[in-house]
Amino acid sequence: MNKLQFKQDRPLDFIALGRLCIDLNANETQRPMEETKTFTKYVGGSPANIAIGVSRLGLNTGFIGKVSDDQMGRFITSYLTETNIDTDHVAIDRTGAVTGLAFTEIKSPTDCSILMYRDNVADLKLDVHNVSEGYIKQSKALLISGTALAQSPSREAVFLALEYARKHEVVVFFDIDYRPYTWASEEETSTYYNLAAEKCDVIIGTREEFDMMEKLLNLEASSDEVTANRWFSYNAKIVIIKHGGEGSIAYTKDGNSYRGGIFKTKVLKTFGAGDSYASAFIYGVMTGMSVKEAMRFGSASASIVISRHSCSDAMPTVAEIKEFMSSAEEILQETY
Repeated sequence: MNKLQFKQDRPLDFIALGRLCIDLNANETQRPMEETKTFTKYVGGSPANIAIGVSRLGLNTGFIGKVSDDQMGRFITSYLTETNIDTDHVAIDRTGAVTGLAFTEIKSPTDCSILMYRDNVADLKLDVHNVSEGYIKQSKALLISGTALAQSPSREAVFLALEYARKHEVVVFFDIDYRPYTWASEEETSTYYNLAAEKCDVIIGTREEFDMMEKLLNLEASSDEVTANRWFSYNAKIVIIKHGGEGSIAYTKDGNSYRGGIFKTKVLKTFGAGDSYASAFIYGVMTGMSVKEAMRFGSASASIVISRHSCSDAMPTVAEIKEFMSSAEEILQETY
């Protein structure tokens, strides 16, 4: 078992909170964005992608967020509804804020970049009045994402949601999701990430993201084990540290650790892997998989998504993941 205790009498399995935006993925690959003329529009944003992934895997899913009062906002809410995600707590901004845009460049399977437009975006206008205690206590789990901590009033909304989750024994997943262009300074980032992580049960991030969180601590040579043990002194029960193409390692509060590999695939792009990994891992631990099994499930989902053009649309079903795992080659690194 994975030691996480989910309240089985809740009508919702999972709620995500945070960024809802638009991905515009380049149709012309193998070339720079300067030469790209057409893009395909998808719903984007890390918590949105994770919620879509979890819902597609079969969990009863909701979302807390804010969208712009225009065609883009309506596109997002319609897509979430079509994906069987409850949008009753997706508020509409009335201040004139816009939807964040992410233009993607796919020069090669290993050379991709994202051009973000994040000024005056609706998702960061989420405030404490949009966070319902009654809604959160209906769920078994809550996901928060680091980008929502970058500015007020969204920052305060996240901390209120965390308080409600802890009060009502809702398991909290924290996807670190560090986007430097959203923040004023590294010190600000580290401060608020640490304050949020103290209240979370499962923390998922790259080695680089955990390094960012530890900047204020002057830990010059922090190891994965040191990082995990620090969070176990708070509320964390599982800490997952991702090492890109070398896989990941999960530490559990009972003193165990588990190495996760990758599945070979034909890579189209690099982005989307983290969100698909998180969604399938969350599904796994919420449906009774061991940490090791859930990590494999997440890795397989990530390999599927990076072989496809989109992130949200590419999120696979349980059947697709199982079929892929039955035939794809798995590579497990012994050390990082």
